[in-house]
Amino acid sequence: MAEVLLFHHAQGLTAGVHAFAEQLRHVGHIVHAPDLFDGQTFQSIDEGLSYINDIGFEEMRERGVRLAEELPSRLVYAGFSFGVLPAQKLAQTRSGARGALLFYSCLPISGEWSFGPWPEGVPVQIHGMDADPIFAGEGDIDAARQIVATVKDASLFLYPGDQHYFADSSLPSYDADATALLTQRVLSFLERL
Repeated sequence: MAEVLLFHHAQGLTAGVHAFAEQLRHVGHIVHAPDLFDGQTFQSIDEGLSYINDIGFEEMRERGVRLAEELPSRLVYAGFSFGVLPAQKLAQTRSGARGALLFYSCLPISGEWSFGPWPEGVPVQIHGMDADPIFAGEGDIDAARQIVATVKDASLFLYPGDQHYFADSSLPSYDADATALLTQRVLSFLERL
């Protein structure tokens, strides 16, 4: 079984993020789901992003990176949207990474926002909706396609729809069918690690 470090999205460590982590635990995986927001959750993405901006994007990302120092190095790093920032940084820069699961967001592996090239031997899955104005409209899908084109064990899964947080069962954006397929793919990914 895998050990996963799972980072929440900009609305915080919601009941839906807890539920997703619990699904992975239920089949035997160890899942760490830290709260980067000190117990705060937000009603909208904009409210959450405002909180992140007040503290600083880099500082919030580095909170997640620092948390990893307390855990073993052989982790799968996972993140929902904003949580992709620390997850992808750790997957690309921390020695021993077993894999990465990037939900709703993806950073490029070259250029200004990059942490550098994708490391050899670190598999990655990227999940997003094909008409999500953030994932498909702000360049994340292009970054995901770049990774898939250059990394040996990389997969991009697109789901029909326009919701950003579609796998968070506690939010109105939840899509049960897409989440069931996403979860099946994630469990298969973790099973082979």
